[in-house]
Amino acid sequence: MSEARLESDEFASEPFGQQSRSLALSLQARVRGEQTCDLRKVRLCPEFWYPLALSSRLRKGKTLGVTFGGDPIVLVRTETGRVFALEDRCAHRQFPLSQGVVCGERLKCGYHAWVYDTAGKIRHLPYLAKGSEVPRGVRSYPCREAYGLIFVFPGNPDLAAASRFPELPLWYSRDYKPMYFSRQVNCHYSFLHENLLDMNHQFLHRRLMGRVRPELLAHAQGEDWVEARYHFHHQGGRRHRGADWLSSGATTDEKNYDVMTIRTDYPYQTLRVSGVDSATPSFFLWACYVSKDRDERVNQSFGILLVRKPKIPGLIYLLWPILRHFAESVFREDRAAVEAEQRAYDAQGGDWNREVYPVVLDVRRVLRRCGVVAEA
Repeated sequence: MSEARLESDEFASEPFGQQSRSLALSLQARVRGEQTCDLRKVRLCPEFWYPLALSSRLRKGKTLGVTFGGDPIVLVRTETGRVFALEDRCAHRQFPLSQGVVCGERLKCGYHAWVYDTAGKIRHLPYLAKGSEVPRGVRSYPCREAYGLIFVFPGNPDLAAASRFPELPLWYSRDYKPMYFSRQVNCHYSFLHENLLDMNHQFLHRRLMGRVRPELLAHAQGEDWVEARYHFHHQGGRRHRGADWLSSGATTDEKNYDVMTIRTDYPYQTLRVSGVDSATPSFFLWACYVSKDRDERVNQSFGILLVRKPKIPGLIYLLWPILRHFAESVFREDRAAVEAEQRAYDAQGGDWNREVYPVVLDVRRVLRRCGVVAEA
């Protein structure tokens, strides 16, 4: 009896053991899949507020065609200055609404003059027969204007109100002057996140920045963020000329700009430079990289660089062309580097990178975790 019962118990436990092993292997495979999925094919999660244009590009009574992940969107500024966003395809013949005409607070298609309101509903159809049903309109997108940018929520509109909107408190400070950037970069957005977080690429900017050696002070990672803090050693006793210009409005303590804090807070990125003994930054950068095409090989990079004004009134305006030239020069070198990485990826048919830097490995995990993984 005991032996029979023992044999029966062993037989009964065997399927359970197999099931546990199968479950464990399945979980391991899932983890490996999340870790090894091709990051350069991970799409931006649409459930966030994304900048799609500079406010200055959209005048009253005008339209502007933009895209998010290959989806065409028309931005419209009404005669009263209100901004709204619609799918950039007329419900009638799919004609681009961005080629339409703004009429007061509505948009008239430039093909057959169908009229849409701010919610995308058709409000007038010139030749609709009496008693006929008005066709359904087009998709509208939640839209907000802030910080000199026009933001759109391309995901589920029911989630827009609860979604975290970017916070830039320094933008409202009179002590800072904003410098705007909007540039097309021909690469997957992940290359730009890695580029900014990895300060070890300063050798790329040796012509502009001289001999500086970055030292990683600390870094940390959460579910949707990565932060790294650096200290810069100035070799040969020479200061960083470009940072000296950008820090021209800082006090003595703030101008000790050797501490740089960079953070990816999905899907945004920030760079903050402040003195060792000062919490007030001498300059601050906010950036977001918005995929334009469906394959996410092209993105529009938006940036706001907030520069501390010097105490001397008006001096910032004299320095502005120099600051702009320096910032643009750094960006050109970074863009050339990340676009070269994208070309290598395309030519090799995959990611052959042999990355070893912990900060980059961390941000890759965050981008995979927060993005939309393409189906095999």
